[in-house]
Amino acid sequence: MRHFLSGFALTAALAAAAPALAQNPFEPVVYINSAAITRYEVEQRQRFMQILGAPGTTAEQAQQALIDDRLRNHAARQLGIVPTDEGLQNGLEEFAGRAGLSAAEFTAALEGAGVEPQAYRDFVSAGLVWRQVIRERVVPRIKVSEAEVDQELRRVIETPILSRVLISELIIPAPPGQEEQALNLARQIAGAGLSSDEFEAAARQYSAADSAQSGGRLAWVNIDNLPPSLRPVITALQPGQTTQPLTVEGAVVLFHLRDSQGTLRPGATEQVIDYATLRLPTAADAATLGARTRSCDDLYVQAGAQAGQVQRQTVPQGAVPTLIAQRLATMDANETGVVDYGNGADLVMLCSRQPALAADLSDDVATTALPDDGVEAAIPEANALPTREAVRDEIFNRKANAAAEAYLAELRAEALIRRP
Repeated sequence: MRHFLSGFALTAALAAAAPALAQNPFEPVVYINSAAITRYEVEQRQRFMQILGAPGTTAEQAQQALIDDRLRNHAARQLGIVPTDEGLQNGLEEFAGRAGLSAAEFTAALEGAGVEPQAYRDFVSAGLVWRQVIRERVVPRIKVSEAEVDQELRRVIETPILSRVLISELIIPAPPGQEEQALNLARQIAGAGLSSDEFEAAARQYSAADSAQSGGRLAWVNIDNLPPSLRPVITALQPGQTTQPLTVEGAVVLFHLRDSQGTLRPGATEQVIDYATLRLPTAADAATLGARTRSCDDLYVQAGAQAGQVQRQTVPQGAVPTLIAQRLATMDANETGVVDYGNGADLVMLCSRQPALAADLSDDVATTALPDDGVEAAIPEANALPTREAVRDEIFNRKANAAAEAYLAELRAEALIRRP
């Protein structure tokens, strides 16, 4: 977060942009349950957020952030959570450390920009107790199943890796004293859900870039050629979407994705098949047994005395015999089919299918007892894929964040919020 230190170099501009204090700066502007937020606190939070890299933070946004912090503190008190002096100091050091500063150095820099140490302490303290609230109240309820991990891995594998993008740009000048107006205009454009044609019209009207005459259109660009900080912003877009405003020195920038090109990972279409077969005298016998079998494990039970003849194996898709592969191709997990040979029939049951790349990340790929079955050879190198543990952590964090936001919304709904 070193970039937000650039705000300290703009102290004079920030001071000019900050709203003038009312005659009574300590007048309450909003009450949350029994707690009050003063006009001075709002001004301090607004200035603090501006220094952290959000120059367009409005008084209303600062007020809402303070309301949420009051609610976080209220939830913490209900659980008996109180930050210790040591914990708070560690939190202050950790936050300041993101900018390569000590807490004392960061506090001094804030004071130089007109932000009192208490505003910094309150901000960090609310975050600390809220994390503890989430750990105690939300985290124990979150579960991530293996099926969810499989589904997310499959989505990652089946998503093409972007190689080139076709983007348009819109650069709004933001000279000193006009940063907020430029940011507000950019927010309006970004929030309007403009089509590519509409974005081009906006670029012609508002952009100061040389590309404005062509509606902000840029040529195809390789993803690797984009600045590292911009790559995740662009790759997160779908064609037809616009980024949120990006603030740079002297301007606010928007990008609109018109099109993209990409390729699947090598081996992304390869599958590993887990299936079972049982040879029976007739197709009718196979169909009857299949009708009462609910899963591959259940097949051993339903087969009775013939359970020892059930053959279950996990093999590369290309290693499955042709007739059996044709039947498996139309089946979902735990469905059965019959391959009739005239003088006998195979009951075929699909246990599971998964991308070979995902199978490579599993601890239990080779369930077949057959030696040298070729599974390993069928699984391409998957270094570009996240591990199952990383995917599980990502899903867990996504659920935790959603649950935390839902809990905060619940606190807002239950709170008595009034303005004088």
